[in-house]
Amino acid sequence: MDKLLADRVSKIDASGIRKVFALTAKMEDPVNFSIGQPDFDVPEALKEAAIKAIREGENKYSQTAGDAELLEKIAGQIKAEFGWDEPAALVTCGVSGGLLLAFMVLINPGDEVIIPDPYFVIYKHLINMLGGRCVYVDSYPDFALPVERIAEAITDKTKMIIVNSPCNPTGAVYPDEQIRALAKVAAEADVLVMTDEIYEKFCYDGACPSIAKYYDKSLVLRGFSKSYAMTGWRMAYVAASEALRGVVEEMTKIQQYTFVCAPRPFQRAAIAAMDYDVSELVDAYRRKRDMLYEGLSEKFELVKPGGAFYAFIKAPAEGGTKFVERAIANNVLVIPGNVFSERDTHFRISYATSDEKLQQGVEILCGLCE
Repeated sequence: MDKLLADRVSKIDASGIRKVFALTAKMEDPVNFSIGQPDFDVPEALKEAAIKAIREGENKYSQTAGDAELLEKIAGQIKAEFGWDEPAALVTCGVSGGLLLAFMVLINPGDEVIIPDPYFVIYKHLINMLGGRCVYVDSYPDFALPVERIAEAITDKTKMIIVNSPCNPTGAVYPDEQIRALAKVAAEADVLVMTDEIYEKFCYDGACPSIAKYYDKSLVLRGFSKSYAMTGWRMAYVAASEALRGVVEEMTKIQQYTFVCAPRPFQRAAIAAMDYDVSELVDAYRRKRDMLYEGLSEKFELVKPGGAFYAFIKAPAEGGTKFVERAIANNVLVIPGNVFSERDTHFRISYATSDEKLQQGVEILCGLCE
C-alpha cells in the first residue's frame, strides 16, 4: 500500500476532532462538547430561500467565482466595512475550501507561515501537505495576539501571517489596539495577512475588529456555516482589496479544476442570509458562554472567551490528553488541546449544545477535578 500513496499523505493525520466526534455513535446519550456545530437549525427563512431556488431550477453550475448577485452583495458589504474601492471576491465551498485554495496559490515548499498557537487544526495540516513550514508563536497563557513575538518570527522566508479572531479553539477576540499593532508590523515587513473570520458574528463583549480595516494586504475569509447553522451547505467567501486581486484571481482559476463552484441553490440562500439578523442567536450563545464560565471557573484555570463558541481550558496536572480520556470515560466528549497546539496542557470545549447538556457536562467535569 505504501508504494501506492503519495508522500504528502504522510504529512497529515486524521482529524483528532472527528475521531472524538465519531465516538458519539458508540456512546449512549453523551454530553457532546466536541464539534463546532451550532445546536440551532438553519433559520426557516433561509431554508425557504434554498428550497425556492431548487424548485425554480437554480440547480446548475454557477460561474466559478460565484453567483453574480451574491458577489455583488459581498463586494458591497466589504466596501462599506473596509473602504476598499473595488473588492475582489470568490464564493468558496466553506472556509476550509477557501483556505485550501489560498494555500495552494500562495505557498511554495520551504515558505514559512506564522501562526499564533493555539490554532485551528486545518492550518497546520494543509501547510505541511504543501511543503510549507509552520512557525508557531506562543500566545499562552492569556491567548492575546502575540504581536511582538510575531514581529520577531518574521524572516525573508515568511509568506504570510494567519489571524483567527474570534479564535477557534480559544474563543479569543483580539482588541483593536492589538490588531492595529499587527497591521503595522505586517506593513513594515510587506507580508500578507490571512484573516480567518468565520466566527465574526459571534462577538459577545463589544466590537470584533478586522485587520482588513487597517491593512490592504489582508485576505479575508468569512462563511455562513456557523452564523446560520449551514455547516452542511458549504458556503463561504474570500475577499481582498485591489492589492491582492491577483491572489483571488488565481484562487478562482484553481477552483475551476477542483471545486468547480459552490453549490448554487445555497448561494441563493446566502444572498438572503446576508440580510438576516442573527442577534438573538448570538445573545443565546453569550448566555451559554456565561453559564460555562461561571460553572467551571472555580475548578479550572480558563480565560473567559470573547467570541466563537469555544473555551480552551487548562487541564489538571495530568495534562490534556489524560484528562480527556477520563472525561470521555465519564460520557463527556471534549478535545485534547494538542490537536490545536504544540502543547498538551489544555482541552477544548464547544458549548454549542443545549443548556441542559451544558449544565450536565459542567457538573461532570467539575467532579473530575475533585
